[in-house]
Amino acid sequence: MFVLTSGERHEQPVLPLLMERGAVKRPGRGRPRIRPNQVVGDKGYSSPTVRGYLKARGIGAVIPTKVDERPDPIFDREAYRERNVVERLINRLKQCRRIATRYEKRAANYQAMLTLAAIVLWL
Repeated sequence: MFVLTSGERHEQPVLPLLMERGAVKRPGRGRPRIRPNQVVGDKGYSSPTVRGYLKARGIGAVIPTKVDERPDPIFDREAYRERNVVERLINRLKQCRRIATRYEKRAANYQAMLTLAAIVLWL
């Protein structure tokens, strides 16, 4: 699922929207879960707002601390290394020139192109 923000706006404000719409596939049969066990993010998501939101929902935060913050002693490096899967997906999507340069001026058209690119990658 994709949620678009303004061009120079951070993704943090739409995190609750993504967390409530997203789904985590269950092993085997059954409806997907809405709440993951952990969320992995980069240092841009290291804020009291994000950490408080995740803690209130009972979700573990695998987010490295910034230089000016107190280090987190329970930071899971192994789980953080799995973040590259998402980074590689974004890199593959940006190989489509239309998405990387954002030819589309309207958000609905851009989201449609993003969805088409994801479908082509999935096929």
